[in-house]
Amino acid sequence: MKLLPAAVPLALCASALIGGAVPALANGTEERSDTAAEGEDTQPAPPPAPAGAPPASFNFMKPVFDETWATIGLGAGMVPSYAGSDDYIAFPLPLIVGRVGGVGISPNGPGFVLDLNSPKPSFVPRTKPRVSFGPAFRFRNDRNNRISDEVVARAGKLDAALEVGAAAGISFPGVAKRFDQLTIGVQARKDVLGAHDGLIVEPQIAYRAPIGRAMVLQAQASAEFIDDNFADYYFTVSPAQALATGLPQFRADGGLNRIGTTALLTYDLSGNALDGGWNVTGIGGYSRLVGDGADTPYTRLRGDANQFILGLGVGYTF
Repeated sequence: MKLLPAAVPLALCASALIGGAVPALANGTEERSDTAAEGEDTQPAPPPAPAGAPPASFNFMKPVFDETWATIGLGAGMVPSYAGSDDYIAFPLPLIVGRVGGVGISPNGPGFVLDLNSPKPSFVPRTKPRVSFGPAFRFRNDRNNRISDEVVARAGKLDAALEVGAAAGISFPGVAKRFDQLTIGVQARKDVLGAHDGLIVEPQIAYRAPIGRAMVLQAQASAEFIDDNFADYYFTVSPAQALATGLPQFRADGGLNRIGTTALLTYDLSGNALDGGWNVTGIGGYSRLVGDGADTPYTRLRGDANQFILGLGVGYTF
């Protein structure tokens, strides 16, 4: 969610740009004051519902989040032209997120992650930590097309990469309020198309919480570690590239490559996320290249180690 250049922060991997936050409300309800408003007629309290039963407020609705549901959407984002660029370009951002056959589907930048331990929807607060795990996929076409900097473009286009690996995490519910969730996770992926042929490891920590019945906030901090193959492919300036661009030669090594944070806010247009339908999501993110990703002439002389993303999208949940 080309799709996006590799400069997009990892924060998009644990969360959706368009509507992906909506499922959080499937575990939430609108709280009601324990004291009746002045002048309001009071009635005897109904008998308590059986353990695990939905709250009374859901007796006359059928929430969209059941065994099988999905959100599809499309948006647009402003992202760096390449990892380390200070030029920004617009890109379409497609999305699919949901749960099918007991398997959760989440966006992963330009790719997706499957959760093989996706829980059934619940309308009571969860109290126990939950482990998630499954395969992870990401498409990377950094410096493959639309290179805005003419000097960097003369270094030549790079091949697109498909990174395949695994993701795992543990989620803690009820950290600060009812129905919120704190997740600590990690991904490890390797290129299988023979482009950079490298290994990427991405630890992350994410927080998600409903705001009323119509909005969900997600925030995430992450880091990216790369090996020498990845660093050499994207950040080294070879003698031939130095001759073509006029940039100094540079040999890049792996290590910590990026740290960043991203926030997403999703609003359900009906005012009730549980009934599905249309929603709007905005995203803002910042990340900083470090190590040789920041020191390469592609970044230090022609771009900027500070990287931003801004996007807006519309999704439909059914």
